Amino acid sequence: MGVREFQISDRNIVIHELDDLYDSTTGRVLTGSWLWNSAFVLAEWMATQCKLFDFDFRDKTVMELGAGAGLPGLMAALLGASHVVLTDVEPLLPGLLKNVNTNGLGDRVEVRELVWGSDDSDMGPLAHILKIISRKDSKIWAASEIRPWTIECLTEFTSQGFEIKESPVRYDEPHEEYDHAIFDSFSIFHLRQRDDERNF
Repeated sequence: MGVREFQISDRNIVIHELDDLYDSTTGRVLTGSWLWNSAFVLAEWMATQCKLFDFDFRDKTVMELGAGAGLPGLMAALLGASHVVLTDVEPLLPGLLKNVNTNGLGDRVEVRELVWGSDDSDMGPLAHILKIISRKDSKIWAASEIRPWTIECLTEFTSQGFEIKESPVRYDEPHEEYDHAIFDSFSIFHLRQRDDERNF
């Protein structure tokens, strides 16, 4: 796959993608070894539209679950987050660490193993982890391409006690790396644990 360089807003970022990385138990390819369009969409949204929600990354702690190549978490660090934790399964950690070091963010970004489910389509374990780590003032964002099964994933989160708001992604200018049309099929989802579901 190789190395990809991006300029998002006024920030440069380099992502190393991994080749031929497979789960040693199942033999399935590890999809987190390459950069997904949703990661790019979320990073771009964080850099350009997060301000519309009166949010500033400066001095915040950020955790990216299922980070893959780590683009959104690295963007959070570039936007001023004081501490970022990138998490994923063990085979992807060396690639995440390489991306942290390549971008000179080792002083603010750490890489940790966290397995939240055995199947990418099972959102129940992810919802459980989010309940454990989130607080009343936590911001939880996810970027997703709008597909027929997106509603199934969102329904799982609502059944687990989360409120969800959708922000369709819109950009006035195309990004040089991607066709502008790619953004038309994505949304950013804002998740918030309902007050009656909170443990603390």
